[in-house]
Amino acid sequence: MRNIFKYLWESKGMVMGIILLLIVQAFCDLSLPQYTSDIVDIGIQQEGIAHLAMEEMRAETFETICLFLQPEQEQQLRDSYQQKEGESYHLKKLEQEELEQLDAMLGMPFLMISGMEQMGQMGAGMSDAAAPKEAGQPLNAPKDRAGQSDTAGLDAAALVQLEAAGMVTREQLWELEAQAMERMGEQSESIIRQQAILAVKAEYEAMGWDLGQYQMRYLLRTGGKMLGITLVMMAAAICVGFLASIVSAKVGCNLRSRIFGKVVSFSHGEMDQFSTASLITRSTNDVQQIQMVCVMLLRMVLYAPIIGIGGVVKVMSTKTGMGWVIALAVGLVLVLVAILMGVAMPKFRVMQTLVDRLNLVSREILTGIPVIRAFSRESHEEARFAEANRNLMATQLFTGRAMNFMMPAMMLIMNGITVLIVFSGAKGIDQGNLQVGDMMAFLTYTMQIVMAFLMITMISIMLPRAGVAARRIEEVLAVEPAIHDASVTRDEEKEQFEGMLSFERVSFQYPGADENAVEQIDFTVEPGKTTAIIGSTGCGKSTLLHLILRFYDVTEGRITMDGIDIRQLSQKKLRSLIGFVPQKGVLFSGDIASNIKFDGAHITDEQMQKAADIAQATKFIEEKEGGFASAIAQGGANVSGGQKQRLSIARAIAKQPKLFLFDDSFSALDYKTDAALRSALKEQISDAAVLIVAQRISTILHADQILVLEDGHIVGKGTHESLMASCATYQEIARSQLSEAELGGKGGVVA
Repeated sequence: MRNIFKYLWESKGMVMGIILLLIVQAFCDLSLPQYTSDIVDIGIQQEGIAHLAMEEMRAETFETICLFLQPEQEQQLRDSYQQKEGESYHLKKLEQEELEQLDAMLGMPFLMISGMEQMGQMGAGMSDAAAPKEAGQPLNAPKDRAGQSDTAGLDAAALVQLEAAGMVTREQLWELEAQAMERMGEQSESIIRQQAILAVKAEYEAMGWDLGQYQMRYLLRTGGKMLGITLVMMAAAICVGFLASIVSAKVGCNLRSRIFGKVVSFSHGEMDQFSTASLITRSTNDVQQIQMVCVMLLRMVLYAPIIGIGGVVKVMSTKTGMGWVIALAVGLVLVLVAILMGVAMPKFRVMQTLVDRLNLVSREILTGIPVIRAFSRESHEEARFAEANRNLMATQLFTGRAMNFMMPAMMLIMNGITVLIVFSGAKGIDQGNLQVGDMMAFLTYTMQIVMAFLMITMISIMLPRAGVAARRIEEVLAVEPAIHDASVTRDEEKEQFEGMLSFERVSFQYPGADENAVEQIDFTVEPGKTTAIIGSTGCGKSTLLHLILRFYDVTEGRITMDGIDIRQLSQKKLRSLIGFVPQKGVLFSGDIASNIKFDGAHITDEQMQKAADIAQATKFIEEKEGGFASAIAQGGANVSGGQKQRLSIARAIAKQPKLFLFDDSFSALDYKTDAALRSALKEQISDAAVLIVAQRISTILHADQILVLEDGHIVGKGTHESLMASCATYQEIARSQLSEAELGGKGGVVA
């Protein structure tokens, strides 16, 4: 995970933008349940009356309410309203917090007024006296001879008059209010709210308001807000998806570029650490896994904690008393995820190794089809592929089944929690301490919290594979190439290099090997002359060429170019001086011209034509319908081995290097073409140094210097004639390839 976040941090600006958009999306998502609750509780049950702080209030009602308020509360109420034309009071424009304060203040006064008007009495304390003789005396309602209250028709206006006449004190009203609160007990808040809303409805009706129209306005207004919030949420989600796709694509592109750049910089030593199939898997499948997880991280995993924390905050604000349900749901989800990850995680690690194995087998079979057919080994290779395929399938089935169990289990948890919330909420509604809308909002918030964990769980399916993929990629990126340029190079020390190459007591040992591959090698390749290296298979011929190209660095001694140690030249400068033709011709998809001009656009058509002529390739090129524009398939599959070698030689000649390295590059040519090519090379490229590794003596008969290698040592050095007279190893090679007549005509054989 650390590596994945490191990759994302490279686009931190866009990631921060995504986080801000996710916060906006979560805010909108968390706001909708509350609006749904308001539609049910306020829009339907309360006919659109959202606040006890009425928009308009009759003067007598306003004054009666003031009787039940403390002085500071009364002042706050009067500051919140203004009286118009000496009649009704109109609410000023207030903030939400101020409205909530008024609602808390007005609940009990409205309840007292409602009870007074409905029952004809203000409470048990007002049942006896008419008017106290002195202020502060206990308030009792007078009775007639039949014992009935004389205040049965008492209304708000009458109460105001009694207070004005000094027959009722505010202290007595506050005492009655406290007694009423005590009688209601724990359900006081719910009862006060419900009864106060009824009083507000009655007041609106008394003023002639059309509550049906008022309710419709509230529903339309709230529905419009929900629609607007939904549109904002949708826009945020679209932007998040768009930016997440850009970031993940950028991460994938950067990783592929870095892997490719690192692999290109590898020497042969680093390439030996990774198989080609593994490198291909790491730069394709592994990068794709990370790219996919990056999208999910930005769109889901980052959103999950935001919506989860927001949901918990919203749940706490609903005051339903069912917070334990959230804890239960989260606990069950975490247990489920822990079990599944404990079972599936090890298999995800194995899966990537099996993908590597399948790619390796596939690549070997596809590239070796001719040999497989020649030996009739199709059935064996099919069985080998089937085994690798079955192993991967078995692992994928195991992880797939384990993860497929997750969704039904999550749905069971979610549905069980839903039933539990409805059951507990129904009891609360029946007892009068919970409203239907609050239960609906709580249910929605709970599902959002559980879904947040579900999203994290879903992404956890891919995280193990992505974690493994990230580690595999880091293994490649963390490798430091053994071959690197010196801190200070000597590229500019010479204006023009001549191409004189010297080996000075050079020894080399492959990494991990016990013995030197070549040892104490001394020779010089001079410009305008041809040096050839011959020897048995595995004696170190190609190793010498690889040391010249710095595919490896020498273990002892040094190799110089015009007297400068090649390790003090930049790799680019060194290789620009060399034209290398490998033993196996390598062509690239494109056309013949692009392959010959592979060194760059600076090669002209005339140079290309001349290179093809020297390489004896012009004839077969002209025979093709497109000439130099003829297509070359991947790997040069549509040309013969000899044609492929000649095009490879033409590519090196067109580069016009100072030193030619031919690694047994004439082996696929017939003797006639071989002779013509060597003759053209000698005539046309007389100023360059030529180093040839060969298996055929006929290729190197006329070389100016021949080196005979055996077990990594030079056992002979000289011309063909001198070696035939002095080197037993060379004689043995000659006898195996040349006839007696040829041997006799080339200087004889040492007895």
